[in-house]
Amino acid sequence: MTLPKTALEGIRVLDLGRYQAGPRIGLVLARLGAEVIKIEAPGGDESRQMEPHVRGQSAYWVQYNSGKKSLGLNLRSDKGKAILRELVRVSDIFIQNFRPGTIEAMGFGYEQLRALNRRLIMVNVSAYGQYGPYRDRLGFDPIGQAISGMMSLTGFPGTPPTRTYNPVIDRITALHGTIGALAALRERELSGEGQAIDVCLADTGFSMTEIQCCAYLGAGIVPERVGNGRGLMNTYQTRDGWVLIAAMSDNIWPRLCEAIGAPEWRNDPRFRRLADRHRAWQDIEARLRPWFAARTTREAVDTLAPLGIPISPVNDIPAAAQEPHLHARELLVEVPDPIAGRIHVSGKHIKLSRSETVIGPAPLPGQHTEEILTTLLHYRADEVAALEAEGVIYCSRLPAAAPR
Repeated sequence: MTLPKTALEGIRVLDLGRYQAGPRIGLVLARLGAEVIKIEAPGGDESRQMEPHVRGQSAYWVQYNSGKKSLGLNLRSDKGKAILRELVRVSDIFIQNFRPGTIEAMGFGYEQLRALNRRLIMVNVSAYGQYGPYRDRLGFDPIGQAISGMMSLTGFPGTPPTRTYNPVIDRITALHGTIGALAALRERELSGEGQAIDVCLADTGFSMTEIQCCAYLGAGIVPERVGNGRGLMNTYQTRDGWVLIAAMSDNIWPRLCEAIGAPEWRNDPRFRRLADRHRAWQDIEARLRPWFAARTTREAVDTLAPLGIPISPVNDIPAAAQEPHLHARELLVEVPDPIAGRIHVSGKHIKLSRSETVIGPAPLPGQHTEEILTTLLHYRADEVAALEAEGVIYCSRLPAAAPR
């Protein structure tokens, strides 16, 4: 028996997602080897215009859609909907993140899809879920941070509630959706049937504050905002930058005491247990601040990291983009791009020991329309041309390579 090269070889995904949370599910599945068909309105998804741009290409767009095929399809037309129904019959996963009720109005709710293909797995992504008191409300990433209390915990004491710069809620929601899709694929092997998956931004937000909500509901504990932390979990300024140290455990403490020239602290009752060190954070910071201030970031990291003390420079983006870890682990990979020439895209965030990771360029709008219709749905060339002339489909073709 010949084993597949990728973990999801033979799995076909229809991606109707927009912006981030939905499309990121499709991207992860594509990296694992699934054939992901991005369904775009004629002319392309609106998020292709999102900033920042690299030589005319959206760096936003490629991080969510590289490695997919693009099918330009007018779903406002009956013929366009008929084509999507044909694709549903030969696909495994259907991703959408429209407002609840919209996909049903379009004619592609789960029961409607199930009638076409009982094995189809549908992933529904929304702001507040397919049911619940706020089902009909719109929302983006910061909504999940706001409703869950996450923003109230982010920032420094005395400052307004703060959202994270990057869309952590979107990204985690996408992972929840991906995990659900993979679980449903496994269950389908047993039942022979697909099912619908419901993930949302608000749920993800509450997954981030579940410890604090539990403590409040059980004991009335209201957490305080602590910025970057205190004592052994905090940032410290060096001679030329900043570092973050996270030396919380008991077995790390003796090594840190030796490294900073405070061996007497090992047996000091103020610092005997983790809870003691939490209470004595001001004494600890009074020693750590001058120790770090006397050293460069590189000196501090090179002194503490080899001792097994968790520490990292606090990189700005220019430094982060050049981190050896980023490139050695292939977290960003440069690929050919039809607009930018070459561009870095999301790489190997999940590494399997035998199965390959698939990384490809982002497609032009409708780049694979003709291929999908002729090879997968067996349309004739003249039928494709007629549909294109009617505005049912949209095709774009890569320019021919220059002669050598």
